[in-house]
Amino acid sequence: MSKIKCATIGLGMGKSHIKGFQSRENAEVVAICDLNEELLKSVGDQFGISNQYTDVTAMLETEKPDVVSIATPNSLHKPLTIQALEAGAHVICEKPMAMNADEAREMQAVADRLGKRLMINFSYRFTEAAWGLKQQVERGLLGEIYSGRTRWLRRWGMPKFGSWFGRKALSGGGPLIDLGVHRLDLAMWLSGYPKPKYVLAQTYDHLAQERARAEGVEFDVEDLASAMITFENGMSLQVEASWASHIQENEQMETTLLGTRGGLRQRNLDGGYAFQGHIFSSDQGSKLDTEVVGGNSPGSSMGHLIDCIERDQPHTASGEEGIVIMEVLDAIYASAAKGGEPVKC
Repeated sequence: MSKIKCATIGLGMGKSHIKGFQSRENAEVVAICDLNEELLKSVGDQFGISNQYTDVTAMLETEKPDVVSIATPNSLHKPLTIQALEAGAHVICEKPMAMNADEAREMQAVADRLGKRLMINFSYRFTEAAWGLKQQVERGLLGEIYSGRTRWLRRWGMPKFGSWFGRKALSGGGPLIDLGVHRLDLAMWLSGYPKPKYVLAQTYDHLAQERARAEGVEFDVEDLASAMITFENGMSLQVEASWASHIQENEQMETTLLGTRGGLRQRNLDGGYAFQGHIFSSDQGSKLDTEVVGGNSPGSSMGHLIDCIERDQPHTASGEEGIVIMEVLDAIYASAAKGGEPVKC
């Protein structure tokens, strides 16, 4: 069987995409693309990829990849996704799916029209802890999930301060759309993606603005966002995301869900990127605390997509789920702009 031909556009986050594709024997990264020629050569040498392009159109026309991953600044997700789809490729797009829900719907509409797959890189679903917890939730160990909290707080961790990350026209927002998007998706995925109803939210920029003024750089997004989401099934979910906050850890990632039969927690360890999952329940008055180990995760979003294409099976982290996340993010920013008034999703 011939290998699935893959290509990656954008070589910042794109390096992890390449690793994900190359983890599968049935996939081959045939080309990479980036405007930075020095980075292009460095990544090509690192991963043994000789077909290197600075022009997306030339790459798509010459290499005709089966799968294209988009790992560029957020403002380019929509146009590049549509271009790759129209060139005949399936697409895996970095989070956030787009700048807003309208753009996300346009992307999915093109994928539907052309009969192509569109997956969003909600990568934190694919940790062993998260994958294992999902399996236990599907077994019914939590019962009906009715409340939760999900957060990603950094003590001080603004990506490339002064770059496109802090400019709303290029990023769409700050830590909410950069970090919170992962924790929001994780909580909703574990909960079965209930339909959002209303949002109450606030955003802040106190710490980042002080630094921006001192360094003379442009920064017009939030450095912290906090929201409460209610869902049509009665569930509620608190969401927090920050690039700067006075906390003990360098990185604090935690998702907690409460159900009628049990609860769960997925969190990072020691302020790093290793994760642990637990389920908490009781039986005849005894407390049962169980660490979830394993879960047979596919290892990465890219590997999962390749497997699903080969087996002709549906993939998770679909464009439809990406649209729901964008609708919630839009509502959070809209509520914050109105001083915390409720906004319907």
